Amino acid sequence: MTSNIMQISNLTHRYGRGAPVLQGLNLSASPGEIIGLIGLSGAGKSTLLRCINGLVTPTGGTVEVFGQNVPKLRESQRRRVRRRIGMIFQEFNLVDRLSVIKNVLVGRLGYANTLTSCLHLFSKLDMDLARSCISQVGLDGYEDVIVRNLSGGQKQRVAIARTMAQGAEIILGDEATANLDVRTTDSIMELLQDLSRKNNTLLLLSMHNLDVARRYCPRIIGLKHGVLTFDASAQSLDDSAVKEILVT
Repeated sequence: MTSNIMQISNLTHRYGRGAPVLQGLNLSASPGEIIGLIGLSGAGKSTLLRCINGLVTPTGGTVEVFGQNVPKLRESQRRRVRRRIGMIFQEFNLVDRLSVIKNVLVGRLGYANTLTSCLHLFSKLDMDLARSCISQVGLDGYEDVIVRNLSGGQKQRVAIARTMAQGAEIILGDEATANLDVRTTDSIMELLQDLSRKNNTLLLLSMHNLDVARRYCPRIIGLKHGVLTFDASAQSLDDSAVKEILVT
């Protein structure tokens, strides 16, 4: 078993004086794993992902990523960790007015100095890398196409190419296939599977479709009211387990 790339212990979080969103959560993951994260809306899935990449500072517990406890890091240190963590969103989180290649190059900003970042000046090496990533996701010839003119599936491929250009060792998906049709969902999941196999990338994917989760994620974790209630193989996610996770 490969050593853990992520180790979460007794993670707790609440917003203001509200009820806890996450409660005593313990979770570890290794490079190359593909993990489906399921649970009802409000179960804490998005908060968990944002605790992992340091966008949310939890109220308790530890989140160790690459051997560093993210909540204890200064913001500059968090940024260095965050550039190794890709994020794919339901709404794509792309800049619609920019071209495909410029959106993919956003993945290189975490490695650029302040002037380069502000002026979007990229080296030939970065440009070549971006073009290679675009090709690998099946968008050859789309480099200069404005993103607003793409289909949903094509936009999600651009988002994946951006994480590839970033050199992400962990990819977090927040309902990344929720707005896609069945055929496009399968093509995106197959692309992510292939990426994980080739690069030994950890995938932690929040998902609403149980059938897709079972088919593409060998390991499933389930959240209910912020509590981790299921962590086992996809084959173990039977009707009783689903009921325990998804029935209020």
